[in-house]
This record gives sequence, structure tokens and C-alpha cells, in this order.
Amino acid sequence: MNNRAFPGKREPMSKIRKAYFVRLVGRCVVLVLCALLCFYRPGEFEILWGMNFFERFSPLHLLWGLWILDMIYQLIPVRKKIALGSLKLFRQHFKPIREKINYQALRNYIASTTKAAYKVFLLWSALGAVIGVLYYTEILTRTALFMITVFFYVCDLICVLIWCPFRLLMKNRCCTTCRIFNWDHLMMFTPMLFIPSFYSWSLFILSFVVWCVWELCVLLYPERFWEFSNDALKCVNCIDKLCTQYCQKLRK
Repeated sequence: MNNRAFPGKREPMSKIRKAYFVRLVGRCVVLVLCALLCFYRPGEFEILWGMNFFERFSPLHLLWGLWILDMIYQLIPVRKKIALGSLKLFRQHFKPIREKINYQALRNYIASTTKAAYKVFLLWSALGAVIGVLYYTEILTRTALFMITVFFYVCDLICVLIWCPFRLLMKNRCCTTCRIFNWDHLMMFTPMLFIPSFYSWSLFILSFVVWCVWELCVLLYPERFWEFSNDALKCVNCIDKLCTQYCQKLRK
């Protein structure tokens, strides 16, 4: 039935949005479980130091593996319950518009969004510096840095599904067109940079690789990141429908 006939009727939630809500619930559970480990089994966090990662098994190994897998998915052109906003850097997900691309407008768009993106980068770097100072002055512990990371892990999907503060700077319409969509892991693992261990640095380094690949693709293939050169990013072609609170009217 056509929802246009009933203006007050909400359109059904997309499969990928449902999947992301399930992931958000799962991440909240992870946060609670990690908090319980802090209180009842603090020894599990010993793998956050040096090469203790290889000494014995900890439940935190499972989370490490999940995070590594998440980042690998951002490096390969899969389409398995993953938002297009995260995959638009790949040629397989580029659908060129029928008209001739306005390259001057494209350059202007990339320049303006990149300027906004690096405002976010500077703000997040400042936050990271504050976290680092608090750690080196022994106000925060290794465990606290890990818990901040898990908290950021939850906030990542809150930004996607509920409300994103970065839109205030980026002024992007939705996640599908977001210039910094795959910055999530680099931002999430910022606190881990200060922990000298295989566990933390392996996560941060891989997140940095993901960020570099994303930024390189923006530089080399900017047409994949603009809805007026890539038809796949237009509201009318959207199948993800992750951000219905912003774009529902535009898709009608």
C-alpha cells in the first residue's frame, strides 16, 4: 500500500535499520558486561598491558576479534547488512549519474566537506589529548581508557540511529552521504593509543589504516562520495533508510 495516501502513517523500518538497532542493543550489553568485569574480575584487563595478549585467554579477546572483523569489513566491498555510507568508497557501489558530472561543483563539494571534516578531526584530537593527559597524570587508568572506548563503541550507533552531533559541523543530510562515516573506528580507538600493548595498538593501527584508505579514496575517487555524481547516494534510491528522522520527507 502506498504510504503517500496516509500522510500520518510511518513507513516500516528497513531491514538494515532493524539490524543496526539489534547491534546497538548488543553494544549496550557489551558495555554492561565490561563494566561488570571491572568490578568482579579486574584481572581480565591485564591483557591491556604489553604482550599479555598472548599470555592467557580473556573475554576481552572476543571483543578484540569482533572489532578487528568490523574493520576488515570496511576494507572489502561486501554488502552484508552494512550501510552504503560505509561502502561508497568502492567501485562496486558507484552508480554514475546519466548526465555529465559537474566537476567544478564536485570539487567545491569535496573541498567544503573536507574542511568541515577536519574541524571534527581537530575537535576529536583535542578530546583525545585531554584523555591522554588524564591518563599520564594517573587520573585515568588503563581500564578506564578501555571503558571509554567501549562507551564510544555504543555512541557510534547512537549517532547513526538516533542523533549525531557531528551533523552540526558536517551539515550532511544523512549517514549515506556522510563524509566521515568510516572515521568511526579511528575515533573509537583514540583512547587505546595511550595504552602500550599489542591489544590496544593493533586496534588503533588497523583503524588508522581504514581511515587512510577512506581518505585516499576521497582524494582519488571524489565522484563516489557526492550524490550528484553517484546515483546510489540519492534519497530516491536509498534502500538502507537508516536515518528516517532526517530524510523521510525527501524520499516521498
